[in-house]
Amino acid sequence: MTAEVRIIGGQWKRSKLPVADKPGLRPTPDRVRETLFNWLGQDLDGWRVLDAFAGSGALGFEAGSRGAAEVQMLERDPQLAKSLQQSKLRLKADNLRIDCTDALGWMSRCAPARFELVLLDPPFGADLFDPALQAAARVVVPDGLIYLEADREITPPEGLEAWRSAKAGTVHYGLFRRLG
Repeated sequence: MTAEVRIIGGQWKRSKLPVADKPGLRPTPDRVRETLFNWLGQDLDGWRVLDAFAGSGALGFEAGSRGAAEVQMLERDPQLAKSLQQSKLRLKADNLRIDCTDALGWMSRCAPARFELVLLDPPFGADLFDPALQAAARVVVPDGLIYLEADREITPPEGLEAWRSAKAGTVHYGLFRRLG
């Protein structure tokens, strides 16, 4: 049996996304996503969003459901990327784009200051938190926001400031703002 995660707001509210049984895959829980989108505001109309370690797609689909003009989702695992593509087609999510690729490599090639919001939920065992934050700082616009989930508290690199943070169980999560 495949687990599922629900989209909690916007046009696809209550739609379910499949969650594959893969080591290290931890979809962002409903209450954490609810807190994040309360921080951001419920309406992301016109925002360009990057979901760099898409996994189940919970964060990226949530952003797309809430009006983001463009959501670029990156997922290295071909099976997960295929599942994201199937969910995109089922929901007719024309504002989403899914690429099966390495997130850090993709961000290093991306045009600078391309997104208003970057969502980072890298695999906890890979210790990608700091490199992912640095790569995201390059692709987010001045005063843009970066969301990060980690297994520990993260100190922002130069050029970013901690804006909001919280903890749910063993997961630390927060928003960082790129200094203008």
